[in-house]
Amino acid sequence: MKLMLIATLLLTARVFAGELQILGDGFTFTEGPAADAAGNIFFTDIRANRIHKLPTTGKIEVFRENSGGANGLHFQPNGNLLVCEGVNKRVVSIAPDGEVTVLAKEYDGKPFNKPNDLWPDAKGGIYFTDPMYGRNPLTQDGEHVYYITPDRSDIIRVIDDLKRPNGLIGTPDGKTLYVADHGASKVWKYAVNADGTLANKTFFVEHASDGMTLDAKGNLYITEGSVLVFSPAGKQIREIKTPARPTNVTICGDTLYITARAFFCSAKLKHP
Repeated sequence: MKLMLIATLLLTARVFAGELQILGDGFTFTEGPAADAAGNIFFTDIRANRIHKLPTTGKIEVFRENSGGANGLHFQPNGNLLVCEGVNKRVVSIAPDGEVTVLAKEYDGKPFNKPNDLWPDAKGGIYFTDPMYGRNPLTQDGEHVYYITPDRSDIIRVIDDLKRPNGLIGTPDGKTLYVADHGASKVWKYAVNADGTLANKTFFVEHASDGMTLDAKGNLYITEGSVLVFSPAGKQIREIKTPARPTNVTICGDTLYITARAFFCSAKLKHP
């Protein structure tokens, strides 16, 4: 059995050689890659209840056990790691010294469903999605998108008309937010108002994306059956095939990092 597994992995590596590099395998369900300022990459293994770290030099290591079902991750400029803890139904911040601060755990007096993915804006506010996968009953009145205000004094529901929101990412200038409605197989983009609320809901592409990211040219990377790359105009310009269905992506330098179920992968960026 062990020899068969090794042979399968070697075959997989050969198939994707040149386009995609497998950095790690044998995980249960990887998600949420994020890069810190030093270039270390963090990702989650949801079902194993762990957050992993790939240092700039070294092998993948466990960063945090008992992660609360951590899913989407993102770093703030101050070095804090933002985490959607799906099992714990909350969004938290982990400081460089390990201190955990709960940023959001309920709305209108009720627990969230399962916070899934997040994006912090330049003002310090945080957008996050709150779907419910599996057979558990909803704890909110639907599956929505929320905004934690920069001063942490309020949590605003900013989208309430999607079927099952999942991945989201904003442009560096903070003017546009992309949100994937995984349940309706669509990606939408919104104009961001000064107070963090959203306007101008506009259809972008017809795909059921999980996590998403943007490169320096404004191209959107979505995760469906493979990683699909779209120009700002919504034209597909690249497809990156992965050894399993991809779940999320992030960019650090000239490298795209991809979580894909049992695998953690990378691919070099290409621009037309």
